[in-house]
Amino acid sequence: MYRKILVALENSRADESLLPHVEELARLTRAQLLLVHVADGWVARNYDQLQLRESQEMRDDRRYLETTAQRLRAAGVDVTVQLALGDPPREILRVAEAENCDLITMTTHGHRLIGDFLFGSTIDKVRHQSAIPLLVVRAEEK
Repeated sequence: MYRKILVALENSRADESLLPHVEELARLTRAQLLLVHVADGWVARNYDQLQLRESQEMRDDRRYLETTAQRLRAAGVDVTVQLALGDPPREILRVAEAENCDLITMTTHGHRLIGDFLFGSTIDKVRHQSAIPLLVVRAEEK
């Protein structure tokens, strides 16, 4: 059913709630996981236009993706990684389409009231604009 699953990672504890689900789903369907993190700091958002040097945030995010991928590979899962730069919802959708993903997976933290009202959430933007199915896992409070 699924051949390639985009796993949108935050580089936060919330990922610990999502990863067991997608690891098991990849095993059951023999799908490849594409781990994606969108660096959205000032340097990341202006990286190409201003021909900037990679920021510490971007280096840390790339290291996080590789470390997570190595752990999944050691467990027998086929994994690739991609660090995207810019606006998270736009980049998640762009990568999912460009890489022909069959499923997008993300975590949710629940409603943040005023923040969600003013800015909207990444999940809301992705779910309203994507034709690709979306699996949302609630991040566990620890």
